[in-house]
Amino acid sequence: MTTLTPFTMPKWGIEMAEGTIAEWMVAENAPFTRGTVLTLIETDKITNEVEAEKDGRFVRIIAEAGQSYPVGALLAVLSDGGEASAAEIDALVASFRPSESGFDPEASSTPSPPSAPPATSDAAATDIDPALASPTAIQEARRLGVDLAQVQGSGRNGRVFAQDVHQTAYPSPSVSLAGPFPATPPSSVLSTPVARRLAALNSVDLSSVAGSGARGKVKRDDVLAVLKQTGAEAPSPPAPDMSAAPAGDHAAHFDVVPMSSMRRTIARRLTEAKQQIPHFYVRRRVRADRLLALRGAIQGERPSVNDFLIRACALALMEVPALNIQVHDKEMHRFSGADIAVAVATDRGLVTPILFGADDLSLTDIHGRMASLAQRARTGKLRPEEFTGGSFSISNLGGFGVEQFDAIINPPQGAILAVGAARPEPVDDDGAIRIVPVLHLSLSCDHRAIDGADGGRFMAALAKLIEQPHLL
Repeated sequence: MTTLTPFTMPKWGIEMAEGTIAEWMVAENAPFTRGTVLTLIETDKITNEVEAEKDGRFVRIIAEAGQSYPVGALLAVLSDGGEASAAEIDALVASFRPSESGFDPEASSTPSPPSAPPATSDAAATDIDPALASPTAIQEARRLGVDLAQVQGSGRNGRVFAQDVHQTAYPSPSVSLAGPFPATPPSSVLSTPVARRLAALNSVDLSSVAGSGARGKVKRDDVLAVLKQTGAEAPSPPAPDMSAAPAGDHAAHFDVVPMSSMRRTIARRLTEAKQQIPHFYVRRRVRADRLLALRGAIQGERPSVNDFLIRACALALMEVPALNIQVHDKEMHRFSGADIAVAVATDRGLVTPILFGADDLSLTDIHGRMASLAQRARTGKLRPEEFTGGSFSISNLGGFGVEQFDAIINPPQGAILAVGAARPEPVDDDGAIRIVPVLHLSLSCDHRAIDGADGGRFMAALAKLIEQPHLL
């Protein structure tokens, strides 16, 4: 007898909520053996290979490559190797329920509308298959007297949620903010520009609108409330006259490219970091001629300039431990070793593999380990523990010719060093003016945990190590 089991989106790490099917490595109904790579799943920072735990075959592949699915979602139906009828497969798919680790769109409570029309009948929401509507949606449909058969579901396979019922019960007026501003005489009514624009586009007399702003000022929401009460529809904006566009003008043509799961995560984390962390910056010019000369004198495989900087930062963190921290709400975690994250550019976005215990590593060790980490970062082969955590970050754009920039802190770390390219500049060398390569360094610090004096001491220690590289 054939045994069918669901193949679901796995969960790697506490914060993982969804994954993207990068590629299916086996075809539907193609037999595979234990250890075969079945699919590649892209998460926040890496691409994971999912291997078969035993021999079998996919009798039905449900998830599409390139699409994202929540943790616990059904991706395919597995067979132990035997054939299965379509009815058996359909029965498993219909009876499948995501595990508790999956993402529930109604995990956060949906606010109820301020007032509700009287319910007309309970018959509209009776005998509903739970696969077609959530329990909250069924309850709200009974309360509002909404026929679930007439509701357009926003969930997977058209499943209806409470917000879909509310949108059906309380349809919003069609209001457009687009289009040319009609030539109308200035209004004597105190109002905002957006309110005047909405009123002009929808033929609303501002003198008849009750303003909710200071001194009775009419605001956008006041006009929208009038439109909702009257059920008025805004006039559609006129279509652009394409005949007026000059020949060969492609300014309006573009491709819509959806963000990858990794790109969305980077956007979310950096937005949160910039909004929630009070950044301050400490900048310093550091002569690099002696470091470059020392590097040039090394025989055989030479460490990169970045390897020298990692070593210098690790030693500076040991000298100024106030920066070797993580910030967790009202607590600071002070590290005894320098776990330095290094930004690596990949085709999918920025990845920051971590060099743990960099203060105990030689330049040769740092060079070898960073080469391995960078290679695996670019191919998506890093393990989660290799890019999670860290006590300090380095971002070096010198290889792209960037002279100076400021970096955004990578939480929960407390600081990040931005490194530009070495450029010839005049410096004071014991009273003589010399033209030597100079690095522009910018240190971004979290002011909740790090003071300006701490940032200054760190930059002084770092400059000393770079300008006297024999100390490394």
